[in-house]
Amino acid sequence: MLRSCAARLRTLGAPRGGARPTALEPGGARRSFASEEIVDKDHALPNPSWSKDLRLLFDQFMKKCEEGSWKRLPSYKRNSTQFQNFKTHYLDPKFLKEQQMSEAQQFTRSFEDGLGFEYVMFCNDAEKRVVCFFQGGPHLQGAPGFTHGGAIATIIDSTLGTCALRAGGVVMTANLNINYKRPIPLCSVVVINSQLDKVEGRKFFVSCNVRSVDEETLYSEATSLFITLDPNKKLT
Repeated sequence: MLRSCAARLRTLGAPRGGARPTALEPGGARRSFASEEIVDKDHALPNPSWSKDLRLLFDQFMKKCEEGSWKRLPSYKRNSTQFQNFKTHYLDPKFLKEQQMSEAQQFTRSFEDGLGFEYVMFCNDAEKRVVCFFQGGPHLQGAPGFTHGGAIATIIDSTLGTCALRAGGVVMTANLNINYKRPIPLCSVVVINSQLDKVEGRKFFVSCNVRSVDEETLYSEATSLFITLDPNKKLT
């Protein structure tokens, strides 16, 4: 327990004396490492909770990135620039509560390391593909010992949506169909392979399968429809 707490403090950059961690920005301004944890940390990088399988897959695809065909996609709890653009074009200001929006986080990144969604995505824009390596933590349990079906749907939707976004810009899910073939053991690693199947105007059709690391077990298959948003029309 003490070793675990010490490791977590080192991860957060906290001093051993327990004082609130701060640092000086250039010019003397202070920043909080607690704030940095929320805003700046790239969660699509290895952390101590990653299993051997997840780290191995990560290393394999980082080599593909060096070759130039694939790209690792960073992932943050918040993305202020992206949110501001989305808010400007698609949200009616009268429905916004600034305090709530300032506290908003990406759902898949709202868990502590190792407890929820641990994943990393890689894209190949030339092939219109996105691959996600996902490890579901103990707080995603459904049936005892297995990952909740809703958590699986969430990571599938995130992967398919990223694939559509890479091809068509800002999109939202219009339809998602999932066939669950086998339950996924809790805390195991699966590979989600997604691809863009076709485009019809503003409609983007994307599909994926979810398999074990050795590709021997098919856990789920999914098809989806995403719609490119019209920047001239508000969503609310």
